[in-house]
Amino acid sequence: MKPPSGRRRKARASRRTAAARRPGFLALAALLVVASLTAGYLVLNRTGNTEPTASSGEQRKAGGAGAKEPQWDGRTKILGDGSTSYTGPQKGQLKPVPLKPGQKPPQFVVFSWDGGLEGDDKLFSHYREVAKKYDAHMTFFLTGIYLLPKDKKALYDPPQHDRGAAAISYPTDEHILTTVEQLGKAWQDGNEIGTHFNGHFCGEKGGGDWSVEEWKSEIDQFNSFVSKWKTNTGATDLPPLPFDVSKAVTGGRAPCLEGQENLLKAAKDYGYRYDASSAGDFQIWPTKKNGIWDFPLQMLPYEGGEYQGLSMDFNFLYNQSEGETEGDPARYPQWEEETVGTYLAGFNRVYYGSRAPLFIGNHFEDWNGGIYMRAVDRIIEEVCTKKDVKCVSFKELADWMDVQKPATLERLRSLDPAQSPDWSTVVQ
Repeated sequence: MKPPSGRRRKARASRRTAAARRPGFLALAALLVVASLTAGYLVLNRTGNTEPTASSGEQRKAGGAGAKEPQWDGRTKILGDGSTSYTGPQKGQLKPVPLKPGQKPPQFVVFSWDGGLEGDDKLFSHYREVAKKYDAHMTFFLTGIYLLPKDKKALYDPPQHDRGAAAISYPTDEHILTTVEQLGKAWQDGNEIGTHFNGHFCGEKGGGDWSVEEWKSEIDQFNSFVSKWKTNTGATDLPPLPFDVSKAVTGGRAPCLEGQENLLKAAKDYGYRYDASSAGDFQIWPTKKNGIWDFPLQMLPYEGGEYQGLSMDFNFLYNQSEGETEGDPARYPQWEEETVGTYLAGFNRVYYGSRAPLFIGNHFEDWNGGIYMRAVDRIIEEVCTKKDVKCVSFKELADWMDVQKPATLERLRSLDPAQSPDWSTVVQ
């Protein structure tokens, strides 16, 4: 498959990071051209309906945090036009239990995927199967317009942009249907479906410039695209998604990690419990912002720990091949080992230390010969099989965090990532 063209994200260094030797290593992929049908956060293709969408206020009233919870009566409850349904509480979820005095916390690892498209490369289904093989759950952040046909793109009214505009490609009709299939299976497997919002706008007039109300509009439209995919595609004979989007989606990651301040203010109206849109934090136990758990991408030891790099595939790409998706093939083996080594160093630092959760964010892509996908495969096999390790979704982690004693969480946050304390003094 032909990789996407290389429109790069803006470099953004964290104030708390050690200086990187190569400029841009801490860069977040801010603007990416989506030119092909390969799967991926930066590479997706999609397809939409002639029915006008409800106003933001009407949609929030219908599906916001204050909407009445469907009553489970043991049967599937079809919702709306039949695109979604309520099938009862999600099965197989981690049971959140408070730590006992002196108990060492589990080592949580969260693998998350931005975009959530099942393209020709079948990476969505691949990682769904990988998760099952290693008894893991993952978070798949769906981009809303990946369920909207291109000929219906006028249904999308993005903040500060023309109707139908998007910084990424709309999907093919076929990819919408394969994505719907994988979303349903992923949820039934116990994985989480989160939001990556819609048009992937970054920089000027992107999420960082959006008001609270504009973020609410973006969330409303995401919910509409998911809850009306049958109307928008005409594929009315297919089964519904097995979840109610207004209840099942409890968090997301903003494109390019921009605009978290106003996004958090908007998200509270929808009952969101966490946000994964901040970057550059070292591996410390999470805290809340505006009453919502903040689960950032993290700085991990790179090149033997001399540097620190962000835990996302694009940042390895930026550092190793300057953002070009087809770098020098002769260096692929070296770059793959660097990537694996960085993830393992970050894992070992906390596994043998503070036990702070490890967050790894990736895209469905084939950059540099697929080395970043192979690196993640290797890490999942290596870490998800270790004692006391729980590879979970962000939602499951939020559930666990919510039942811990506040004083215990405060003491956990005071630990250095590599610090292995006397747990009887931390967990009381």
